[in-house]
Amino acid sequence: MTVFLIVVNIAVLLLIAGSLYYLQKKKVSFSKRVFTALAAGIIWGLILQFIYEPSSSVLTHSTDWYSIIGGGYVKFLQMAVMPLVFVSILSAFTKLKLTNNVGKISGSVIGILIGTTAIAAAIGIAAALSFNLEAVQISNGSAEAARAAELQTTFETVKDKTLPQQVLDLLPANPFLDFTGARPTSTIAVVIFAAILGVAYLGVKRKQEEHAALFASFVDAIHSIVMRVVTLILRLTPYGVLALMTKTVALSNLDAIAKLGEFVVASYVALALMFVIHLLFIAFSGLNPLTYIRKAIPVLSFAFTSRTSAGALPLNISTQKSLGVPEGIANFAGSFGLTIGQNGCAGIYPAMLAVMIAPSVGVNPLTPSFILSLIVIVAISSFGIAGVGGGATFAALLVLSSMNLPVALAGLLISVEPLIDMGRTALNVSGAMTAGILTSKARKELDTSVYHSPVHELE
Repeated sequence: MTVFLIVVNIAVLLLIAGSLYYLQKKKVSFSKRVFTALAAGIIWGLILQFIYEPSSSVLTHSTDWYSIIGGGYVKFLQMAVMPLVFVSILSAFTKLKLTNNVGKISGSVIGILIGTTAIAAAIGIAAALSFNLEAVQISNGSAEAARAAELQTTFETVKDKTLPQQVLDLLPANPFLDFTGARPTSTIAVVIFAAILGVAYLGVKRKQEEHAALFASFVDAIHSIVMRVVTLILRLTPYGVLALMTKTVALSNLDAIAKLGEFVVASYVALALMFVIHLLFIAFSGLNPLTYIRKAIPVLSFAFTSRTSAGALPLNISTQKSLGVPEGIANFAGSFGLTIGQNGCAGIYPAMLAVMIAPSVGVNPLTPSFILSLIVIVAISSFGIAGVGGGATFAALLVLSSMNLPVALAGLLISVEPLIDMGRTALNVSGAMTAGILTSKARKELDTSVYHSPVHELE
């Protein structure tokens, strides 16, 4: 009977996937198919929740099979991340239009990312204070205790590192090792390595144009191949979103979410407010924020369901280009956004945790010195946070330890962590795209005709 039910559950998901393929054949837009997959995943996940217990072996095995589609899609995207980051940064340097402006463009992107992260931290602080959130309000069960022990173990590996040592960890001692993603800071190390090669290219271009031209041609060829691989993977997005959302909803602990509902609501209020800030920045730059929302829905939906900013990078860059951002700037914003100034994971989340934990050790989170110090530390600590699973935890460890707060208490939200992480990841991606748009507009390189054009279709 168990095997039969598993087969039925798999068949239902495949039937829904077949419906999405039918919509593709009927030329239904990519955005609508992604949104349909998102809704279908939520509905089917809730149905599975209603039929089975979260710990049911039938549900566990069914969602394990779902992972072939959802997890496989994420793995394909992660496969393309390091090559895409590397070749995207190099390609930005080889574009003639950018050669004289690389420093200003990268500085603008990084400045916007850090600035918005500081704003996100302030919003996180305000949300935690407004909802009167405190860590002592949360019950400490076996799962929370296990998570606390895990965080403490992780903290032991980084607590003795000084700020200069942490900066050194960002540098690529062995770029080939970093291409494997072996370190938490591998992504930013690859970015730095690519930037160094790009600067070297500019130097060669001034003295040996024929060698530079050959190198640029090689980079463009590799970039075209990588982007083609990315396009092939992105066409699987509706199916990946369907499987990922179904699994997430089906396995969510609704009882724990209900008990910690106030914390979930406060987190999403903060995330929503920061997203509104992104829209206000876009509106103040003279662009229609509704157009941004319409074109950003596919990438934000994927980031929401997959919980990986790095996996969303290909779609991030593609969406920026559909918004009129030049390819070079889109490459910079998307790549830097993986490791610097993540508004959700490195901004709102650690700030809220710090405010919640502070009263447990006798610190008043309302004091101006605490608030100002926290915002500054959050902004600085946002450098080098990997856009993969665990990035928010690493950011929290850095911020809490810098504020002399107990890191183990960060484990109290383990039961609702996946639900909150979905919104955080979507906000991270939105922050990177906003940085690309604002930088392009400020540099007068944004193609407004493309920005206001119909929704971009990958096919």
